[in-house]
Amino acid sequence: QVELVESGGGSVQVGGSLRLSCVHSKPMHTMGCMAWFRQAAGDEREAVAVIDNDGKAVYADSVKGRFTISQDNAVNTLYLQMFSLKVEDTAMYYCAADPSGHLYSGGYCLTHGMTGPTTFGSWGRGTQVTVSS
Repeated sequence: QVELVESGGGSVQVGGSLRLSCVHSKPMHTMGCMAWFRQAAGDEREAVAVIDNDGKAVYADSVKGRFTISQDNAVNTLYLQMFSLKVEDTAMYYCAADPSGHLYSGGYCLTHGMTGPTTFGSWGRGTQVTVSS
């Protein structure tokens, strides 16, 4: 298992920006695959962005061109930079990781990672993002 602690959420107006952080207790190279998910009230948890140990990333269509996922190995921190925020981006944002390393070693991180929350075994508690008009 790995401990994940998110921060950086808050309330912003439409068009604003936020950067979410997720400090993880295991180095990225021991896991290989991490992601950001979000869950709006009444909705299912959905994948926002996934990144692998090579720095390759994929994004949900709804956030492409506005969000960037990145990893700083020096401080064991995953980031989600969010620009041009919309009201529909309002949700609880969760950091997720595959502590087993199987997704990356099997070559499935960027494909299976976007399929749903059951792909990942470790989760943070979330950080709330609220975008108002």
